[in-house]
Amino acid sequence: MSALGSLGRPRLHLRETSSTNERARELALAGAPHGTLVTAGAQTAGRGRQGRTWSAPAGAALLASFVVRIPGEGTAVLPLAAAVAVSEACERCAPVECAIKWPNDVWIDGRKVAGILLEGRPQEGWAVLGIGVNVTVRSGDLPDELRETATSLLEAGGGRPPAPTVEAVLAATATALERWLIADPADVAAAWGARDALRGLPVRWDTGHGLAEGIDPSSGALVVSAPDGRRTELHAGEVALVRPGEAD
Repeated sequence: MSALGSLGRPRLHLRETSSTNERARELALAGAPHGTLVTAGAQTAGRGRQGRTWSAPAGAALLASFVVRIPGEGTAVLPLAAAVAVSEACERCAPVECAIKWPNDVWIDGRKVAGILLEGRPQEGWAVLGIGVNVTVRSGDLPDELRETATSLLEAGGGRPPAPTVEAVLAATATALERWLIADPADVAAAWGARDALRGLPVRWDTGHGLAEGIDPSSGALVVSAPDGRRTELHAGEVALVRPGEAD
């Protein structure tokens, strides 16, 4: 992969928007350069994978989408690089240790602190990389269904001062992304694998179950060993949900 320029310039910051990814897609289609960044204080229709919503109180989460222009062959490693970069940024800004739950979640102690959503047109050499990080979100501010499964840098870090800020997490994320997006794919896969939250665990998905063995570094697919000994590759766009610890 060729060298990439600085990420985060130009930047469009919105007090509120429906979705930073949607705005970034519009800019990408209009020819916005690599590194263009859309951020928002709040989202009214933020999305995760499979159309799920991303919910966070205004001003308490990093809501950011980068326009990334890379060759088509670099698309497979992009979500892996992003997850590693977000994990590093979180650890730089708070006293936490992050793991990555395939394909797009960053966890702290088994709870989701960040999500990544990749959209775009690889055949045209561009993608939009959406990143949401709970920075100062408190569990009491989350919907009931998320209070047991989500966390934030503030709460996971024990609430000790100084509290992390959204801008600090953004700066750390952009810096880490810039480094990992041009890293050798083998190095990206190794860094991702070192944080793999599912490796060695039983997992269940919409059509089966098995034991997670890690990821395929060339495709980003999750490699699973089925009960009959066959190895299966799960691709993010084809699997609705992977749950740890639920295989028979």
